[in-house]
Amino acid sequence: MTRPLTAAQRRLIEAADPGTGRLKGTEAQLTALVKRGLAFRHPRPPHDHFLTPAGHRAREAAQAQAEPSEPSEPQAPASTSGVFAARAGGEPVPPAAEGPARTREVRSAWQGMLELRRMTNPDASTDRPCAWERTHLVQAAALALEAAGHRPAGAAEGEDGYRVRETPQPDAVAVHAPDAPTLRACVETLEASGWQAGEYTEPRTRRRYVLASPRRV
Repeated sequence: MTRPLTAAQRRLIEAADPGTGRLKGTEAQLTALVKRGLAFRHPRPPHDHFLTPAGHRAREAAQAQAEPSEPSEPQAPASTSGVFAARAGGEPVPPAAEGPARTREVRSAWQGMLELRRMTNPDASTDRPCAWERTHLVQAAALALEAAGHRPAGAAEGEDGYRVRETPQPDAVAVHAPDAPTLRACVETLEASGWQAGEYTEPRTRRRYVLASPRRV
């Protein structure tokens, strides 16, 4: 029979990052969770620990016991320092983390998004967007692009990079880029991330842009 979790282990699991499953604790505590199959140690530096699917189920069970009348909603990917926001391009205020720290946050948020897909798509598929992405189109598309290494546009005039923007269509976003090769690369990234994407021309400016929507099947 599986030994019940200790109070300390339950607190550790319940305090895991809601989007990525990242854990914080002493080496002994984390190692104990790994031995029980509830966590794994990431092979790359900084070798953080994350919940396994069994660990996520354990946390969901604990939350269900604590709040039986309040079914928990899937949470958006979060960074280690708070709610994560992917860069859509042109933001007046840059994110607090930059350089390698930002890269780690983006990578962690993307892994959290894949886990959210696995947990909420009816067939546990991770190759197409989930319900959260369909209601947060700009953030979801921006995360896919930023996680793939594309550079978002800066706030200053002339700072080139991608820009993800809302459109009049309820299920699509527009992606703008400074040149044709960058635009084509954005299409390839979005398609590989489970989006339908195609290039179009703005009637007035004749500039090319990408129209992208989450793939359903």
